[in-house]
Amino acid sequence: MALQAAATAVTAVLLTMLIQVSETTETCFCELRNLGNTFPDEKLQNVKSGATSCTQKITSEQISEIDVLLDQLHYRLLQLEGDIRVLEIEDDGDLFGAISLRIIEIELAEIMDLFVKLNTTNTVQQRLSANTAAQLVNLKSEMELLEKFDRTKVVLEKEKNKRLKRDLKDCEAKSEVTIAPPTITVPGNCPYGHLLNVTGPTSYITTQYGTSYPYGAWGRDPKPALGKEDWYFLVALTSSSVYANYVREYSSYSALILGVSAGDVTIASSNPTTNTVQGPNAVLYGDALYYNCYNSPSVCRFNMSARTVSTVALPAAAYNNKFSFCHLEACYIYTDIDMATDESGVWAVYSTPQNFGNVVLSKVEVDGGLTLGRTWNTSLHKRTATNTFMACGVLYGTRYVDKQNEEVFYSFDTVTGQERFDLGLRIKKTSTNVQSLNYNPRDRMLYMYSDSYVLAYQVTFD
Repeated sequence: MALQAAATAVTAVLLTMLIQVSETTETCFCELRNLGNTFPDEKLQNVKSGATSCTQKITSEQISEIDVLLDQLHYRLLQLEGDIRVLEIEDDGDLFGAISLRIIEIELAEIMDLFVKLNTTNTVQQRLSANTAAQLVNLKSEMELLEKFDRTKVVLEKEKNKRLKRDLKDCEAKSEVTIAPPTITVPGNCPYGHLLNVTGPTSYITTQYGTSYPYGAWGRDPKPALGKEDWYFLVALTSSSVYANYVREYSSYSALILGVSAGDVTIASSNPTTNTVQGPNAVLYGDALYYNCYNSPSVCRFNMSARTVSTVALPAAAYNNKFSFCHLEACYIYTDIDMATDESGVWAVYSTPQNFGNVVLSKVEVDGGLTLGRTWNTSLHKRTATNTFMACGVLYGTRYVDKQNEEVFYSFDTVTGQERFDLGLRIKKTSTNVQSLNYNPRDRMLYMYSDSYVLAYQVTFD
């Protein structure tokens, strides 16, 4: 009891002391003075609005508009040149001449209209470029001033993190395969259906070689290397319309039109020699060129980066102009072995005596070492076709109709084995002959090399 009484007394004393302390406590105020400059929030908002304005003003449509106009102008000039040549040859000084002159007058008016549009577009783009450059300089200056307020280096560290993330992403991208077409594990199992139509040409130009080399191949890589997603390749047979020893590359379609090459990649020291490209039916896939090896019934693969060549033989294949593509009036020399690409990879189209000159189709396995996969025999005689291409594991054959038309008349499905000879899909031509034709699954375009001209067609599936 005594202890309890003592504890009670101590508690009472402590409560009395706390009450006295609380009655004497006063509230303290501290004056905070900002010795530095006030953060210019208004300037930050101006920078944000300026950046948004730049983004809205410059669109991909504006950038590509001048490319389209140049392409149209080039096509019109070639058309005008052809009409004038016809007039010079066939002018009878009477009705025919009057009609032809009227057509030429209309074409000249259209060309002048394109010149006006091109000049206007060019002026607008130059003004836009100048204004944008000035805005970027101002934005950079403003951002440099704003960064001075980052005393704790938060923004600096964020920028370092962004750079590290970007570098990591680039590193991961390099270690993997770059943008690839839809993967078809079973050839012929096409998610788009079968070929329905071929429209175009959407482009029609000569290369920087002009009309010097009527045989060749061009197009885009369906499985491009990193940084080459928009590049184009060109292989012109510069030696007797039979051989080539280098690949010419272009960084964009505009560069191809203007003849501004990104450089030549040399395959062989000269023509003809070991590893020389023989025939016009070459394709690019996975940053490697596939073609008929010089003086051999074999497929060559030239690695564009490593500059190395590997080969695989096509058993009993005809070569050296034995079974070329033909029509009634002529054959396309050294087109015995036709290389093709589609969603599932690379193919070789050729013929053998054992199959009586009919087309033989082989899958070229490109992962790791170069080997042949499965092979199919067809009943399409090679000399009755002018060219072939693959799309979704289906082999398509074309034939000559007349100087203005080619026809996709044949198909062979590698899954079902079904053959058809009645497709009847017309392809409009601007020149008589078709030296090479190949389908790109990445943009679903057909790339044609025709008498020195390079053309592209849009492919439609059902």
